[in-house]
Amino acid sequence: MARRTQPATRRMTAAPIEAAGTPPVLQGLPALASPGARLLVLGSFPSVASLTAQQYYGHPRNQFWPLLSALWGQDLRALPYEARCAYACSRGLAVWDVYASCQREGSLDADIRAAAPNDLQALVNTLPQLRAIAHNGGESARSLRVTQALGLPVFRLPSSSPANASWSFERKLAAWREAFAFAGLLDEHEEEVGGPLRQP
Repeated sequence: MARRTQPATRRMTAAPIEAAGTPPVLQGLPALASPGARLLVLGSFPSVASLTAQQYYGHPRNQFWPLLSALWGQDLRALPYEARCAYACSRGLAVWDVYASCQREGSLDADIRAAAPNDLQALVNTLPQLRAIAHNGGESARSLRVTQALGLPVFRLPSSSPANASWSFERKLAAWREAFAFAGLLDEHEEEVGGPLRQP
């Protein structure tokens, strides 16, 4: 059964801080993971839309869920969020972010300030079958030294963000497929070209 895992940290919503004109401190989402996870995909920090919905990759134009749908041949976008998460966990995927909290106006990674890191080691310790870690985008990949020190293969993936318009969906999909295949998250036919989208 999929569960959301979070090391012992206090959940907070956006809270104003005292300095006038300073962006509020934002708290990220708990890790989405189950003990059978084989690949951990790390974003940077949730967008405004994701924080508002309390859902990973909640912006309608973010390509995270479309990429997973294409990789697995399942239209995850047609499912309620909790069902999407359960399916992703059942396929061996874990999702989290490199930052636990930060100050930011808007959703751009370039505007992240005073970021506090998540305890990635603590999460990895709960995932005995983990085979690889993948950074979703350049801001996440700033933590490569941290993830490489965890002793697992690390991939740098093109960002699924709508701001990453220089990569076509097809190019992103090919890069993501490599990481998913390496970690054993794809069936043989999915490793080749990906199955046709179908309802779960």
